[in-house]
Amino acid sequence: MEKLVLNNSRVNIESGELVSYVVNGHEFIHQKGSPGWRNSDTEMFPIIGPTSEADFQVKTERGYAVQDQHGLLRELEYELKSLSETSANYVKTYIANTAVQNSKFPEKSAVKDLSWPYNFTFQKQFTLSENGLEISFTIDGEKGMPFMLGYHPAFKLHSESPTVENENKSISLEDVLAVGNRAYQVSDCEKVVLKDKKNLVIKTEGFGNFMLWTEVSNMICIEPISFYPYAVNADKLHKGFQILNDSPKVFKVYLLPEN
Repeated sequence: MEKLVLNNSRVNIESGELVSYVVNGHEFIHQKGSPGWRNSDTEMFPIIGPTSEADFQVKTERGYAVQDQHGLLRELEYELKSLSETSANYVKTYIANTAVQNSKFPEKSAVKDLSWPYNFTFQKQFTLSENGLEISFTIDGEKGMPFMLGYHPAFKLHSESPTVENENKSISLEDVLAVGNRAYQVSDCEKVVLKDKKNLVIKTEGFGNFMLWTEVSNMICIEPISFYPYAVNADKLHKGFQILNDSPKVFKVYLLPEN
């Protein structure tokens, strides 16, 4: 496990997964083993959303790719590239058309192996500062590669009536629970505030949208996304793709505790 430390802030990272972020004794991250979700964070790439209704097929310029819900990146392992007291950098590398074992098969999926017809590398970097924690994602690969990106962190809740707020609305936990598995859409937005015992500002660069999900009262997933997948039918997910050009694409998320 890698640990980042700066004054009263502590970050624990396990195989590239953010498992703890404590500031002045307050834990912001959902803890594994607690009700709600088995993870604390993950990424959704190169697609976001369910594919079962489209026979696990996603359309690309190089034909149909076999993808399960939220893509295949989470099935790959991160390699630690660099580490300091306040930063850690990880990378995943994928070779086009390599079969990747689907961990959901056979209990929760009908497909054994997943694949993608493009080469790519995916970097995830954590940087701890006086202001908060920055998590950046750098996507590099073949020119013309289509993709979506979603970051899927889960936050521990400490009060009975937390809300997620932006400049337009206040969203209660009951609002999110009512939407269910589709996840609550927060479109055209790059900043929200989790109002809880200790408030947390979540700012993004490059994503443009959020979706909110939970099935319990002790945690909530506040997920920056490049595309809300339930805006289209499962067989039209390709409508939400961005295209990689000559230079790498960088996305950022800032977790900024309020004083």
